Amino acid sequence: MLVLGIETSCDETGVALYDSERGLLGHALHSQVALHAEYGGVVPELASRDHIRKLGPLLEDLLGKTAVDRADIQGVAYTKGPGLVGALLVGAAFGRSLAWALGVPSTGVHHMEGHLLAPMLEEHPPEFPFIALLVSGGHTLLVEVQGVGEYRLLGQSLDDAVGEAFDKTAKLMGLGYPGGPALAKLAESGQGGRFRFPRPMTDRPGLDFSFSGLKTYALNTLNSPDISPADHADIALAFQEAVVETLAIKCRRALRQTGIARLVVAGGVGANQALRDRLRALAAQENASVSYPRLEFCTDNGAMIAYAGCLRLNAGQRDDASFGATPRWELQGLTAPQR
Repeated sequence: MLVLGIETSCDETGVALYDSERGLLGHALHSQVALHAEYGGVVPELASRDHIRKLGPLLEDLLGKTAVDRADIQGVAYTKGPGLVGALLVGAAFGRSLAWALGVPSTGVHHMEGHLLAPMLEEHPPEFPFIALLVSGGHTLLVEVQGVGEYRLLGQSLDDAVGEAFDKTAKLMGLGYPGGPALAKLAESGQGGRFRFPRPMTDRPGLDFSFSGLKTYALNTLNSPDISPADHADIALAFQEAVVETLAIKCRRALRQTGIARLVVAGGVGANQALRDRLRALAAQENASVSYPRLEFCTDNGAMIAYAGCLRLNAGQRDDASFGATPRWELQGLTAPQR
């Protein structure tokens, strides 16, 4: 089955073609970073309008590059949620309209399920079951994954997502948007040991997270009278070390509590090299494996939606005549596709 995947949940427009027999045929992505940079964050209305402008041309470009005719598409998958409601509706309206015009089925995909399954696009995908650490600008989750649609939430952030904490701390340092990668880059030149940030919620049992306090700790540190811009790299390093160590501690707990020896890391923060290095070391210590999607599939993309949608369409899942978006959608509410 040849499926078109459409991703418009936030500030990236993604399309991809996935074939159940041939695999990923191609994908294309348009980032809105430049559009939102002057505002220091995503402006929902501008994001929605840009999706409208870019989605059609992006699809035409993808069809041309893959030499696929529009009439060859056998199903359409689009991100139904969670995300920005206006942005989601753009993708839903486009995807459902195209499916109706082609006379093919369509289905809405959960954005987080797309991220969880993104490592399956790799040449050597992880086997089920596995523990997934999903870390992005909007979500921080630890999930036990027994199979497609079989998810048990183990822990989540009680306040800021880890990517959000990175971005907010970077903004305090005047690093601009997007702040997370800029802070990680600055941390590379930092000197370790000068500052130490707390590891929140690691001194108590459980697998939930909290990162808003780290942002406040960074603010207080930056506002200390003896701190100058020359200290920012050391502070960035201390902040990153605290986040990475906190995530590693919780991942170790999840592996030990479940007895599962496979860890999968997905989401935009999964591209952070310090986090990858730390979790690779953790996996070696715990006699476990760790898997990541390739860097281009850590952030939002159409390939993960096409893949997840193909699995569900092949199992007979279909949209009814109505359509809409689900900006708030719990992952654990999903069920396994029934053949």
